[in-house]
Amino acid sequence: MTLLTVWPDSGPEETLVRTTDPEEIATALKEHGVRFHRWSVVDGVTAGNALRIYEKDVARVSETEGYTYVDAMEMTPADTDEYRAKAVEFRNKFLAEHTHDDDEDRYFARGAGVFYLHIGDKVYGVFCTAGDLLSVPANTTHWFDMGTTPDYVSIRFFHDDDGWIGNFTGSDIATKFPTFDELSSGM
Repeated sequence: MTLLTVWPDSGPEETLVRTTDPEEIATALKEHGVRFHRWSVVDGVTAGNALRIYEKDVARVSETEGYTYVDAMEMTPADTDEYRAKAVEFRNKFLAEHTHDDDEDRYFARGAGVFYLHIGDKVYGVFCTAGDLLSVPANTTHWFDMGTTPDYVSIRFFHDDDGWIGNFTGSDIATKFPTFDELSSGM
């Protein structure tokens, strides 16, 4: 279930908005140039087959938004040192507040993750689940939390082959808000 929670950027003590209604989520985000759409979910999707399964949707988004490079990323829990190290490394990489010179479009084909958008004096926590496509406009301050046990397949869209390049703000704001694990336990 997708969840949008909006807090003042001073902290999560006050909740300004909390909704699971996809239309309300799309409307609230659209005010800030953030696109939110729902696609159908297909069982058995992996990073290896995601681009083929969602070929028509990927082509439509790429054509509409001018994306030239698309890939799929997967994190699947495993009881291995390799998975645990990768989970910590990837989570820490995205957890600090940053911007991008390019839009950040992600489709969650499986699993979940939370995008936190720091827009003006508010933080928009978008708990994305399978079926959600979220487009964060270029230069929007944000961070992402995949949780301590990441489990997802996402399709990522880029305007060039350089892929994901973050411009970190140095702010500790991400440490002040509920984590993926905290939000998911309250759903």
